Amino acid sequence: MADHPHVLVVGAGIVGAAIAWHLCRGGARVTILEAGAPGGIATAGSLAWINASWGHRDDYFRLRFQAMADWRRLEAMVPALRVAWTGGLLWDMPADRMAAFAADHTARAYAVRTVDRAEAARIEPALAAPPEAAVHAAGEGAVEPLDAALALISAARAHGATLIADRPARAIERRAGRVVGVATDAGPLSADMVVIAAGAGTAALAGTAGIALPVDDPPALLLATRPHPPILRGFVLAPELHIRQARDGRLMAGAGFDGGNVADAGARTFACLRGMLHGGEALQIDWCRLGRRPIPRDGLPIVGRPAGVDGLYLAVLHSGITLAPAIGRLAGEEILTGRRDPLLGPFGPDRFA
Repeated sequence: MADHPHVLVVGAGIVGAAIAWHLCRGGARVTILEAGAPGGIATAGSLAWINASWGHRDDYFRLRFQAMADWRRLEAMVPALRVAWTGGLLWDMPADRMAAFAADHTARAYAVRTVDRAEAARIEPALAAPPEAAVHAAGEGAVEPLDAALALISAARAHGATLIADRPARAIERRAGRVVGVATDAGPLSADMVVIAAGAGTAALAGTAGIALPVDDPPALLLATRPHPPILRGFVLAPELHIRQARDGRLMAGAGFDGGNVADAGARTFACLRGMLHGGEALQIDWCRLGRRPIPRDGLPIVGRPAGVDGLYLAVLHSGITLAPAIGRLAGEEILTGRRDPLLGPFGPDRFA
């Protein structure tokens, strides 16, 4: 590839923003294309938990563990990024699975410990009914997801990137078998390389180049309260809800969504949240909405060049908040140098061919 290739990154969520920033630092000329507002859809609807404690196979655990280190690297390089390394308290699984979970992660040198009810209450004093047992992962963190994506976009623009918002990419354009850009309603955009990091929209756009990606986009409910004085110290993952307190004081609660009326589901979620916390009756709901989560069919990231399609790079994954700094660095390196890091080895798109 040329010394200063023009790379078009489709998607301005956290993953696309991280890839764009790393590409700029590597000398590429970068254009970021976003269908809607900068920050994307999946990113803005995320609880934004940074972790490697989700019961993963070894190669995926190593990638997530590296991503946590990359977050620390990235926040030192981009001052506007602010990670709250407050830890997480987890008991959203049966007792036998939780014991196995703790043993497995301890064996991997991951900082977890099992705590009893009294210790759980010391870690999170606001819990109205502390669990009999839980796992505390002290090294985990959280970010404000939209702020983080916008900070990376701003940093990329400071390195020369161009941002085009509110313009969907309609199709991949090819010439002589090579991807040369994308079609938009305002005309084509040309590039030496196209990166699709468009979350739940990645599969449809890749499909216009004849690439079938097995990616689902199940809905999830996200609720925010109005700002409240500090009540939670870290992330809480209970069987009923996953919750954290944002930097501005809002409590964020995430839950699954099985269909039906969103307002009714939000009311049930809010009632559950209030019941989980001492002083919860003082909380006031601000908003509740559905988000779409891009989840590859096997649950693992899809990152890399599809075989037989020159000029295209794909990056679609769940846990984009956790993985973005590592994916940004490793994908940027592969795009610019052709070298694929072993950490990405198992996660290429051709495993579905």
